Amino acid sequence: ATCGHGCKYGECTGPNKCKCFPGFTGKTCNQDLNECGLKPRPCEHRCMNTHGSYKCYCLNGYMLMPDGTCESSRTCAMVNCQYGCEEVEGQVQCLCPSGGLQLGPNGRTCIDIDECSTGKALCSYNRRCVNTFGSFYCKCQLGYELKYTSGRYNCVDVNECVTNTHRCNLHAECLNTQGSFQCKCKQGYQGSGFDCA
Repeated sequence: ATCGHGCKYGECTGPNKCKCFPGFTGKTCNQDLNECGLKPRPCEHRCMNTHGSYKCYCLNGYMLMPDGTCESSRTCAMVNCQYGCEEVEGQVQCLCPSGGLQLGPNGRTCIDIDECSTGKALCSYNRRCVNTFGSFYCKCQLGYELKYTSGRYNCVDVNECVTNTHRCNLHAECLNTQGSFQCKCKQGYQGSGFDCA
């Protein structure tokens, strides 16, 4: 079986037919599935969608159980956690529903970790890091677009001269460069390329 557009998070099972890995959807399995919006809902109380998965957490005063259910807990109610709590060796600890969140100074609320500025996130060549609440993702650098070439997804240079997204003067030539473009005034004209006289 061959899939001309590839299956980003899945496998090719028939001519241009993708079978997505759990947590992903779309014709080429390139979209994250928001499990929190499914019926029946996967979590008893609250749900946080993550890339390719989801996390359950409980309302204040409840404790997250190993099976994902929430059980009323007087100790949790006393601690007043934002995202529910767990009991470890008789001690109550507040929880954060994602590895990209950390307990704030008060030990009850969760604050975002900016993986992009701390250097925890590593994006491959030609990709830039975009921070989100509780996580991050890698996006093509400006001047590049995601394309399926030679069996995988790559960030490929956008040829602004061909796509007509350049802002060169009518009397200038457009020259494509990696990730950008240049404008050069035609013979008999002078200027920056954006202005030619």
